[in-house]
Amino acid sequence: MRVVIAPDSFKGCLTAPEVCRAIEQGVRAALPSAETIPVPMADGGDGTVRTLVEGTGGTLRTSTVSGPLGDPVEAEWGILGDGKTAVIEMAAASGLTIVPPDRRNPLHTSTFGTGELIRDALDQRCRKLIVGIGGSATTDGGLGMAGALGVRFLDAKGEEVPLAGAGLGVLSRIDMTGLDPRVREASVRVACDVDNPLYGERGAAAVYGPQKGATPEMVAQLDEGLRRLAAVIARDVSVSVAGLPGAGAAGGLGAGLVAFCGATLESGIEIVMDVVGLRAKVAGANVVFVAEGRLDAQTAYGKTPAGVARLAQEAGAPVLAIGGSVSPEARVLHDRGVAALRSTVNEPMSLEEAMAPERASALIAFAAEEVLRAFLAGRVSASQTPSIG
Repeated sequence: MRVVIAPDSFKGCLTAPEVCRAIEQGVRAALPSAETIPVPMADGGDGTVRTLVEGTGGTLRTSTVSGPLGDPVEAEWGILGDGKTAVIEMAAASGLTIVPPDRRNPLHTSTFGTGELIRDALDQRCRKLIVGIGGSATTDGGLGMAGALGVRFLDAKGEEVPLAGAGLGVLSRIDMTGLDPRVREASVRVACDVDNPLYGERGAAAVYGPQKGATPEMVAQLDEGLRRLAAVIARDVSVSVAGLPGAGAAGGLGAGLVAFCGATLESGIEIVMDVVGLRAKVAGANVVFVAEGRLDAQTAYGKTPAGVARLAQEAGAPVLAIGGSVSPEARVLHDRGVAALRSTVNEPMSLEEAMAPERASALIAFAAEEVLRAFLAGRVSASQTPSIG
């Protein structure tokens, strides 16, 4: 039996490769003769760098860059096995978790460090870039990122504006002449799993600004600034981002990457499945395992298990899903090709106990073993059921 194991990480607990190993242990306990194909997955958010680097035999790198408030941070990124493709998580340089709660203010935070990571990747002769843009601390429309790559943002007096949210409101002109020429040679794919526009009721400031420390007054100021940014980009860069789905991702970094780096906004899980060659690996599989920390109704929309299940369904392979917790609403996944759902929690325990790495690994292995045993028993039973007629 050919078993493909394609889980996401259990966030705050186990990486996707660690989850793979735990499921593989359970599979072998139930069926020692199984051929297992581990394929760690991610959806473009936290863990994408390590997942893609490990999945392609690449290398991890660390760069010292500017954090959201200008303080130096050590940011991890990677080069894939082809030696030409860099993978970057903007959260490593410009993420919300880097900024203490009492210092969060999107008028002052910047994506400059993300631009520095892009520059470092270009220095390593990478001309294909994958950029995950979840978990940002910023609402600067990509000013910081582009500024690190040589773009100048000027006010009405011709002076440079702050490369942060506050700079949006006084922006008057964009000077692209200093853009690092290597950017134009590069292909940039952005892992973006939200469709929020740049501004307005569903825009970057209104929807995500408050969690980054924005007051209602700041939200209004930032929203107006992002509206201004779209107008100036249209005039000076000849790119329309005003109504672009996903432009509001990461505080408008989606718009900035499209306008200043010629990027495309794509589904994170689709990018990851493409890079690791999941379609070919699922072809001919007898069963596919998916997993993530919580399975619920949202899992069916753009999350890793749903994306993997779609490919498996196309290949005719049944899917078994494991979650740290499984809500009743997760049954919607049955309509997405998932044959069975199984929680790792098999007795009363605290969240802390369930998330202890060693315990979590054992729980995942046990869940994988039991759900596979049940699946195999069902297949035997079905094959022995006499036909009627």
